[in-house]
Amino acid sequence: MPKHVSRNDSSPGPLGVKSLVIFTVLLLAWMAGFLSRLFAVIRFESIIHEFDPWFNYRSTAHMVQHGFYNFLNWFDERAWYPLGRIVGGTVYPGLMVTSGSIHYVLSLLNIPVHIRDICVFLAPIFSGLTAISTYLLTKEIWSTGAGLFAACFIAVVPGYISRSVAGSYDNEGIAIFALMFTFYLWVKSVKTGSLFWSCLTSLSYFYMVSAWGGYVYIINLIPLHVLVLLIMGRFSSRLYTAYSSFFILGLVCSMQIPFVGFQPIRTSEHMAAAGVFVLINAVAVLQHIQSRMSKSDFRSVFYAACAIAAGVVFLAVVLLTYFGFIAPWSGRFYSLWDTGYAKIHIPIIASVSEHQPTTWFSFFFDLHILIATFPAGLWYCIKHVTDERVFIVLFAVSAVYFAGVMVRLMLTLTPVVCVLSGVAFSKLFEVYLKDEAPQRSNLESSEDEEERTNKYDKAGKLRKMKHEQTANSESLGSNIRTLVILAVLMMLMMFTVHCTWVTSNAYSSPSIVLASYGQDGSRQILDDFREAYYWLSQNTPEQARVMSWWDYGYQIAGMANRTTLVDNNTWNNSHIALVGKAMSSNESAAYEIMTALDVDYVLVIFGGVIGYSGDDINKFLWMVRIAEGEHPKDIRESDYFTERGEFRVDSEGSPTLLNCLMYKLSYYRFGELKLDFRSAAGFDRTRNAVIGNKDISLTYLDEAYTTEHWLVRIYRVKKPDEFNRPQLPSLAKKRKIKSSKKINRKKRGAIRNRPVVVKGQRPKTKAT
Repeated sequence: MPKHVSRNDSSPGPLGVKSLVIFTVLLLAWMAGFLSRLFAVIRFESIIHEFDPWFNYRSTAHMVQHGFYNFLNWFDERAWYPLGRIVGGTVYPGLMVTSGSIHYVLSLLNIPVHIRDICVFLAPIFSGLTAISTYLLTKEIWSTGAGLFAACFIAVVPGYISRSVAGSYDNEGIAIFALMFTFYLWVKSVKTGSLFWSCLTSLSYFYMVSAWGGYVYIINLIPLHVLVLLIMGRFSSRLYTAYSSFFILGLVCSMQIPFVGFQPIRTSEHMAAAGVFVLINAVAVLQHIQSRMSKSDFRSVFYAACAIAAGVVFLAVVLLTYFGFIAPWSGRFYSLWDTGYAKIHIPIIASVSEHQPTTWFSFFFDLHILIATFPAGLWYCIKHVTDERVFIVLFAVSAVYFAGVMVRLMLTLTPVVCVLSGVAFSKLFEVYLKDEAPQRSNLESSEDEEERTNKYDKAGKLRKMKHEQTANSESLGSNIRTLVILAVLMMLMMFTVHCTWVTSNAYSSPSIVLASYGQDGSRQILDDFREAYYWLSQNTPEQARVMSWWDYGYQIAGMANRTTLVDNNTWNNSHIALVGKAMSSNESAAYEIMTALDVDYVLVIFGGVIGYSGDDINKFLWMVRIAEGEHPKDIRESDYFTERGEFRVDSEGSPTLLNCLMYKLSYYRFGELKLDFRSAAGFDRTRNAVIGNKDISLTYLDEAYTTEHWLVRIYRVKKPDEFNRPQLPSLAKKRKIKSSKKINRKKRGAIRNRPVVVKGQRPKTKAT
């Protein structure tokens, strides 16, 4: 009887094993990405980082407390005094709604979690979703193995971790997930031509619009993909269905965001999508006409119709822009094409460090080995081109350009680098892990029999059999494959070590809590920022107005709960220039500006004691440039340089600089401070120089508070009535006057026992 092999039906088959491996790898990638982003929480505490996240957290807390509709109508009186800010119409609410929805669901499940903890851990949680969406996109582009590589890469790559560590509660934390998921759905809709996938693409795009202003990249890249496919002659009904439905539904959905409004039909950034929509419909009409005409007649009609359609679209956009119906490109987009535009015309954009051009060191620092393997994956996609691979090629080329122009846009380059590096590593392992053991046929066996009869060659030497030669070549090939695989695994291990080191040392330090390390490795926490903000919240009136540079506006409003003049929104350049003019002017001229703006306190950041390079003196030239743009008659940048064109704070510095308000507030009483026995009094560690003006006196301001390490300095602005009071005589002169006058003892006692009257209280007498 034949033996029947019993098989357990519950054991997973090949498909089940493959699915289990995929699930395990994605789960491990999610966990690795989440855990690698927790260095800041472990080393410091669960706290919101940087500047913009403080406004996002404050807005989220307001929405959770007062509701979504009250949030949309919230007028923030503590921002941009005396102008204020309509928050609901000037933000992308996707981040706040996401956090608020998670908090609402947890509350329904009776899980008490503070909204601050949700905000802190939101970006690490979404990093796992980004890994999954990257896997899905890469799988559609190439293969499952390439998708797993890409998911593992983006989980730990520093270029993405830099904007998604725990506590970095910013729009990019969820926007990259929305970006990659939208691209996956778009590729899926192009491959299938399904209306279902096209609608999902529009909904994902709507979420991206609600989350980040970078949605403009999507609405220009997808039309570019369609246009290139039309030029390549790859028009199909699948492409027409995918783009037409995406454009119409996406346009309507995006206009539901209050901050976006009618921009999709009124700004130049969105006109490319509308033009391609008109063009693809023209091509569809021509395709219909082609079925009813001969090829020879249709060819001339086709080219003429395409040229006319393109010309009509271009002319319409130009005319509508000229007559003001379509807004021209904004300064931020002009700076992407002309790197020197912002510095000349809009210095406030150029003053942001994230808007500077990217160096080669930054590419390697954020991408490591992926920057070398990324071109290989790009070449494979070009070599084996399809409709979806055309999209990933356009994504890669455009992202490389924009990342080179602006450091911040490294964030858009990182995902496509991970995708194409996954393709390259997948192809590499596919080649070198392939089993190439030959199957010997009967014909080869007969040839070996013939060779056995002729064992010796013409020279009389023993001849090797063919299968022996094949075995030797296979042995050499397997050795080479083993060496290559080991080398690649070593590179991947070095990549992991690099990512962990960069995440731990460069991207896991909150800007509001600093750490210094001694020679023995001991760590000292510098908590001056929160110390100063806590002092403001406890020792100043609730309606006090604080003037500082715009970098610290969100933190002052979020932690100190005090009114600020400018903040990180930077929507009003003239208001920021007025603050810059006050900081750049002498004390008397600055006092006139501060009095006009009802300023009660002035906050400056000074790093000369601890060597902190991000202080206001190092940012001061940008204050001057922004102020000069609005007040060229009063402020000139050249006045703050020496005759040799140097910016110096020592005795050779410009007199205008040494007497301006920012210099005085930063170095007040610093000339008396001796840091150690080797350096002179007034030695600035940040600029490695002894200050030139040590005898600084303030007439219109009083020092209110200076933190422990002099990092944050707060000054109280005197009121005008304090200068109108008569000056009291000095103590020596007062004694001389009293001794010359005859004051009887009874009158002296009455003066001596005069009660002290505190404002708002009745004077106490002996009877009371």
